[in-house]
Amino acid sequence: MPSLDLPLLKTVLAQPTAPYREHHVAMLLKRTLAEAGVPHFVDPIGNIVIGAENERRYRALLAHRAPEPLRLFMAHMDHPGFHGVGWLGPDELSVKWHGGTPTAHLVGASVWLASESGWEGEAEVRQADLYPPGHALAGRALDTAILRVNPELPRRIPRATELFGGFRFREPVWQEGELLYTKAADDLVGAYAIVALALSLWKKKPRAKAAPPFLGLLTRAEEVGFIGAIGHFELGWLGKRRREVLCVSLETSRALPGAEIGKGPIVRLGDRATVFDPGALRVFTDLAAKALPGAHQRRIMDGGSCEATAATAYGLPSIGISVPLGNYHNQGLEGGPDSRGENGPSPEFVQLGDVQGLLTLCEALLSPKQSWADPWEARRKAFRKSLRDSGKLLKGRKW
Repeated sequence: MPSLDLPLLKTVLAQPTAPYREHHVAMLLKRTLAEAGVPHFVDPIGNIVIGAENERRYRALLAHRAPEPLRLFMAHMDHPGFHGVGWLGPDELSVKWHGGTPTAHLVGASVWLASESGWEGEAEVRQADLYPPGHALAGRALDTAILRVNPELPRRIPRATELFGGFRFREPVWQEGELLYTKAADDLVGAYAIVALALSLWKKKPRAKAAPPFLGLLTRAEEVGFIGAIGHFELGWLGKRRREVLCVSLETSRALPGAEIGKGPIVRLGDRATVFDPGALRVFTDLAAKALPGAHQRRIMDGGSCEATAATAYGLPSIGISVPLGNYHNQGLEGGPDSRGENGPSPEFVQLGDVQGLLTLCEALLSPKQSWADPWEARRKAFRKSLRDSGKLLKGRKW
């Protein structure tokens, strides 16, 4: 079983990232996989594929007929953030936001700045503009902002478009008891979990014929409409598969009633857009009950949508697992340390036991000899027994 590697998790959470600016997360995870000898490659979209060393091997895995589906674990490497647009003066940077945001207490909030080279400094929000009336996100997210920066920054980084960032707190990541607070848990926790699972599987150095039915896909730009996942599906590689594939979306999702922090990972029955594959969920429900009895949750996580919706749209059976998340998209929904108030910039947080539970469920999904081909067989047997037991009563009809 993969055990929680807290130093690696913290290192992943500490990386700067934003939609389309996943460079630092991707480089860290690629380096981690390479050092452990885990096969992986980068697809034409910039997503990281884990479990195959190149496109040819990936296609071969998909073409190899087998009684069990390949489990394609998916998570994204980005988090809502902004891109630099232009310098308005020696201490003013215009930025464009990408993804969900807090909507209150924005002016005066601290942000971090980074480039592909690394951390570049800090700034403060001078002006914040939400999406205007008539837009689908009107009043619900930041559109643009003006930041006050150190006057030396424009001279050091003359091209504003090299910069990106997000909301800043006391540290990129810190721990208080069993809680991890961070600038961005969604979905770096999911990306970490896939890599941790791969490290555990390849620690045993599987032979080609004994390779686990596992693939990983670490995607880009999920926060702006599943762009990385859509790009991967549009490549057409999965459309030519001969083997069944089950997509497993790993997410760090907004805490909701029935999906509470500290009560275990969530068997995700669906998201805001759709319910997930009923047959695969039947198998997964039984696996979760054995792997984490009384220590997991089940719910339709309709606080948002996830990449399982994109996979479903492309005809791939899909399920999901979520870690319950505090202060989703840095909104002060649960408050806590460094929160600027209700709906104001706040650090996201997760509970360590929930993350370990996520790893446990991921491993359980790879268990061999499950009833994927006929997930309702046991239930049909129970139905037939009920029918037989009711035989005498059925014969008593008078019409």
